[in-house]
Amino acid sequence: MIKFSSANIRSWALLGQRGTFGKTVFDLAGENEKIIAMTADQAALIGLGRFEKQYPDRYFNMGISEQNAINVAAGLASEEFVPFLAFQAAFASMRCADQAHVAMAYMKSNVKLVGIFTGLTQGECGPTHLGLHDIALYRTFPNITVLSPCDATQTVKMMIAMAENQQPTYMRIGGPNNIPVVYKDDFDFEIGKAITLREGTDVAVIATGTMVYNALKAAEKLAENGISVKVVDMHTIKPLDVEAVKAACSAKLLVTVEEHSVHGGLGGAVAEALALERNKSPHLIIGVSGDYPHAASYPYLLEQAGLTADQIALKIQKTYEELCK
Repeated sequence: MIKFSSANIRSWALLGQRGTFGKTVFDLAGENEKIIAMTADQAALIGLGRFEKQYPDRYFNMGISEQNAINVAAGLASEEFVPFLAFQAAFASMRCADQAHVAMAYMKSNVKLVGIFTGLTQGECGPTHLGLHDIALYRTFPNITVLSPCDATQTVKMMIAMAENQQPTYMRIGGPNNIPVVYKDDFDFEIGKAITLREGTDVAVIATGTMVYNALKAAEKLAENGISVKVVDMHTIKPLDVEAVKAACSAKLLVTVEEHSVHGGLGGAVAEALALERNKSPHLIIGVSGDYPHAASYPYLLEQAGLTADQIALKIQKTYEELCK
């Protein structure tokens, strides 16, 4: 059984979400002989070396053939195996849309597809490697659960839940190594049930993935200016916790924050959920907008996209003050 001790949580944070994926799938494989680890030539980047040595019969490096990898994973799932398949989110979405649509969604295959280097994480490789559209794609497919952990601790919680259910699932992980910790202790986790991390009355921020930490920091800065901010971790994009979204509308301003395109992601999902609601707050969607960014470092691209904690706080404060005029 995986222990959520302070030592493990610190270790996972140092590894980052990618390294934590490799460590966790190894631990889960020791508990369940049906678990398989798969990748498309990314083993060194997701820490699967130990898995390959310990469980060579349950490890498959499919090479640079992401589309085929999804089909093979679906075939293994049909034989009651539980394949965890991980490679770049940019390819898991754009390159593999048809295979995921048919082999995972339509066939209801118990494949656990993990998109790594989400958002702007792999920015130095240029626009072709940015995972900015994966939520928009996968939440449109029937039968697929879409998950977005905010830190390494939650990544472990999600993988435990993924191993236990029979639903085809897409999980997106990103950010650097030594990722900021949001969950410093053990906590209750349920797919489809959002977690309120901070209470507030003026503004409600619903964030997902790497932006949860930045949203909390932004809330602290706004509190210094007398603005009370609620922060909700929407770790499950699909099925969306609609009740949590409705509850957030008690605030004067509703904000969604994501390291994803402003089109079709968390902001779009929340807007759709509220489309027919009468009692809803004005909605500010914060994410990546505009044209394809040039190749650059991850911190630089976050700043260019306006996704640092300071920038998020300024956007919220400006919009909130305009509403209160």
